[in-house]
Amino acid sequence: MGLTTMATSHFTSSSSSTVTPNFQTRSSSSPSFLSRVSSLKLDLYKDAPKILAIRCCQNRNSGSINASFTGDDGVGSKKSSSVSSSSSSSAIDFLTLCHRLKTTKRKGWVNHGIKGPESIADHMYRMAIMALIAGDLPGVNRERCIKIAIVHDIAEAIVGDITPSDGIPKAEKSRREQAALNEMCVLLGGGLRADEIQELWTEYENNASIEANLVKDFDKVEMILQALEYEMEHGKVLDEFFLSTAGKFQTEIGKSWAAEIISRRNSRSGNNV
Repeated sequence: MGLTTMATSHFTSSSSSTVTPNFQTRSSSSPSFLSRVSSLKLDLYKDAPKILAIRCCQNRNSGSINASFTGDDGVGSKKSSSVSSSSSSSAIDFLTLCHRLKTTKRKGWVNHGIKGPESIADHMYRMAIMALIAGDLPGVNRERCIKIAIVHDIAEAIVGDITPSDGIPKAEKSRREQAALNEMCVLLGGGLRADEIQELWTEYENNASIEANLVKDFDKVEMILQALEYEMEHGKVLDEFFLSTAGKFQTEIGKSWAAEIISRRNSRSGNNV
């Protein structure tokens, strides 16, 4: 049997809702794998999904990575899973973690008392549809836009939906999400697909391409379209979402779609937002 390098991250929770992973390591010699795992501290909110432990092991001879996680289903029941790189179980456990994106509600709507609000996955799905139906734009890779839309909030499977109302500085929010994304990619087993997810997420986070510019506009367009729909469905006034995005669109299609949404809102309510 090959020698192994092992890292275990234990997320211990308390009533204060502060979660601190403590990495315990055991290495037969090489620390190379450990360099891929860093210490972090995440303050998770009560409605955020929780990862209680992630355990990783790399075989020095084959280079394969094994990972497992223990999660909390939200009602105190712990569930454990094990995955190995280049295997079906690795993919399924990663997808099981991504299920949290389908069940975690977008906090902005929760804070405004919307009943049965959209999930994080709902939001990302319609953004991907936006990228699919948008007219061809010079120099824009449509497929890459779709991929960025699908992964841009993926780290929220661990950290939850952090909003401006939480008072978390932008740099700290980014740090937490980057740490969570790193953990998810370890769970996936590393490799080309994990690297691609990291690259797409970083590109969006840094607004580093014309595709990222466009998807950031879709993020805001989707939000104000959802706000309009909730105003119509629930009889609420959700000015905050329109005011927070005013003048912040970077692309012509973003500006055009936002203007259409605002025009429909004004014609319905008589507001001048």
